[in-house]
Amino acid sequence: MFLYQTPLRDMQFVLHELLGASASIAAMRRAVSWDRETTDQAIDAVGRFAGSELARLNAGGDEEGCRVEAGVVRTPRGFAEAYRRFVDAGWPTLAYDEKFGGQGAPAILYSAMLEMLYAANAGWTMYFGTARGAYECLHTHASPQQQAYYLPNVVSGRWTTTMCLTEAHCGSDLGLLRTRAVPQADGSYRINGSKLFISGGDQDFTENIVHLVLARVTGAPPGVRGISLFVVPKHLPQAGGLSPERNGMTATAVEHKMGLRGSATCAMNFEDSVGWLVGRPNEGMRNMFVMINSSRIGVAVQAVGLAQAAYCSALGYARERLQMRAAGGPRRPDLPADPIIEHADVRRMLLTQKAHVEAGRMLVYWLSLLLDQEAFGADETTRSEAAGLVGLLTPVAKAFLTENAFVAANHAIQIHGGHGYIRDHGVEQIVRDVRIAQIYEGTNGIQARDLLARKVLADGGAQLDAFLNRVWHDVADGGIAGLPGGFAEPLLRVCDDLRQLPARIGGAAAGNADEIGAAGTDFLRALGHVACAWLFARAAGVATLRLSAGTSDPLYASKLATARFYFSRLLPEASMHLHVARSGAASLSDLREDHLFV
Repeated sequence: MFLYQTPLRDMQFVLHELLGASASIAAMRRAVSWDRETTDQAIDAVGRFAGSELARLNAGGDEEGCRVEAGVVRTPRGFAEAYRRFVDAGWPTLAYDEKFGGQGAPAILYSAMLEMLYAANAGWTMYFGTARGAYECLHTHASPQQQAYYLPNVVSGRWTTTMCLTEAHCGSDLGLLRTRAVPQADGSYRINGSKLFISGGDQDFTENIVHLVLARVTGAPPGVRGISLFVVPKHLPQAGGLSPERNGMTATAVEHKMGLRGSATCAMNFEDSVGWLVGRPNEGMRNMFVMINSSRIGVAVQAVGLAQAAYCSALGYARERLQMRAAGGPRRPDLPADPIIEHADVRRMLLTQKAHVEAGRMLVYWLSLLLDQEAFGADETTRSEAAGLVGLLTPVAKAFLTENAFVAANHAIQIHGGHGYIRDHGVEQIVRDVRIAQIYEGTNGIQARDLLARKVLADGGAQLDAFLNRVWHDVADGGIAGLPGGFAEPLLRVCDDLRQLPARIGGAAAGNADEIGAAGTDFLRALGHVACAWLFARAAGVATLRLSAGTSDPLYASKLATARFYFSRLLPEASMHLHVARSGAASLSDLREDHLFV
């Protein structure tokens, strides 16, 4: 059956020993009360809620799914009640500004909470998962009046949020969207159009839903230059509360999805819905990207959570499943066969899962800490450096970690064998749930193009060089105390190869723009491996120092062994990806379209 255990000890290691999050947060102009003890108490409490409340609803929510009854979406049994308990406990308020009713916790703690919720029940968490991005968007671009009305309700969890971007005919090409916004004399707009793939487009949890909708104002220019952003509530305000009537919108269908069936992914129709402009006209894409970028990091966190769930389930099964004897002789002669964890190939898959989970956790927690440094760092240099790293590595985290999570989930099925392919053990659900993460918030191919074209080539590789210089300083110049042998040389070799590649791709792209798309995915995966290997090298340094001091905590030996596995088994993939990225676009274009049918 589906098994999830909160990785509390590893989360504490990353937060406190690897990143020194409490000290970093205390040095900022905020959240000084979130010390190590308070942070650990919050993680423990959320983990217990996830394990006791959400995990037990996971399989049933997947089985039952969502449905539309009389124009209203009905969520699976127990989902609404669990959400109310979540709100009553105050968890939605965790990482928001005290001005709007939040607790002022740092972004890294929010990511830790989100990881546990997604691991226990991804379908349920989707209703809550867009709130952070919507908050950031409204906090950055909405008027003071809009903020005062919407943000306290979003922060409290009393209202949920959606992002209504795409339409049936345009997918990721939002320049083609047709939804229209007609200005009214009172300053509002009438929104007309249909949207597709809207997570949480309707539900029976909350009294209101705040839809952030992209539309074109009458007379706007074509393409993305003519898109504006609107806030369109499900129920309009009226004296003393909310209008009981819907604001001209209907969830016309709930998509029949491969996974995340407990999440209501809706087709939405807006018919003379009343909305209000957020920010200035024709700047909707820029404004919405605040939410999109926040959501991309959220997707990376989701990937880590689901990979952790896959690993827990696979590890639990491998310890108990008896099958054949280990190649080197019986490991459990007291049993009729050895547990499959004793077989080398099963260990390979388990360690791959473990390494991907721990690498992903380090990367997303570090990026979350950088988000706070970007917003609240003590000086402009700190804020600017953090912003540059977040910009460079957000598409890497989204794409690299979601692909690795799918590998981890697929390994869980393989470890279970035939039992993994049937529903009883729950791991096939993880495969179905995690697969969408490579697609939404911009497909991973879009992330790769964004990284290479907009984040690397656009500034001549300056930000990439800044990151690689940080890695170089740590592993070559003694920046990592306790770094054991065998880590520096392979990582520095990949760094050198990666540093030289943008100039080569940029030169080729001057004659053929397709060279960027041809190299992007492999370039991104190589950079992802460098980032994760660097973090593992730092973790190995911490572990080595603790082991040298005589600790009896098994985490440190485990961390060091996992780091060595990453360097010996996974980091070499980076060199392969760099080789492919250097190969150019010719092999993609030599085969004509008509040859594809031969």
